[in-house]
Amino acid sequence: MEIKSTANQRVKNWKKLALKKERKKQNKYLLDGLHLVKEALKSKERILEILVAESFNFIDELNIPKEIEIVNISNEVAKVISQTPSPQGIFAVLELPQINKNLKLDDGAWLMLDGVQDPGNIGTMVRTADAAGFKGVFIGKGSADIYNPKLVRSMQGSQFHIKVVEGDVLEGIELMNQKGWPVFGSELNDEAKNYSEVGKFDNFGLVMGNEGNGMSKEALSKTTDNLYIPIKGQAESLNVAVAAGILMFTLKK
Repeated sequence: MEIKSTANQRVKNWKKLALKKERKKQNKYLLDGLHLVKEALKSKERILEILVAESFNFIDELNIPKEIEIVNISNEVAKVISQTPSPQGIFAVLELPQINKNLKLDDGAWLMLDGVQDPGNIGTMVRTADAAGFKGVFIGKGSADIYNPKLVRSMQGSQFHIKVVEGDVLEGIELMNQKGWPVFGSELNDEAKNYSEVGKFDNFGLVMGNEGNGMSKEALSKTTDNLYIPIKGQAESLNVAVAAGILMFTLKK
């Protein structure tokens, strides 16, 4: 299959996947770039089609299964569907995973995001959670959509290594409370503890709040302890992804 015209209906549909409502409507999302496509091929995610631009010369590296459709596209089409200024010329269209309404948290460390809105911050935290040996990342309501193109790129394939789920943070905290796991907040208040004085754990939750407003009062009321990172210079605060990285590597046994 070869598509050269940007007016082709399939091209228009691929371009629309940059929008959340279209991803839901089509039940698909788009991966853009060689590394992401490679990681997706290693995973159990359902890949519907691989799009290969005429300028892309590394198709033999991918070992694409025969059941996956390969669509050859022009460089002009690649530029239209990509959200980057210089596309690599390789894309994958994946089926959106089904949402399991019966929330289940496997044993391990979980990062929980309470209204974190910046896709770049979320992507960085998912990658860091992967590097720190976390079981998964729980993305709560009010946070950016996990299939936002910028967020997908910034996760750099870590979404295929650990679990990334969406749901209600309060429900997630309640499940952890039922399991007897500690849940650590990241809100500075009079009762907050220095992060270096807490210790290390196998099974626990770490909640990071909104970039500007912090954690919700409801989530804060359900945490075991709230932690703070002392600032030794004159900066007012740490970026949420930086703070999350420090806490994840400190708390994980």
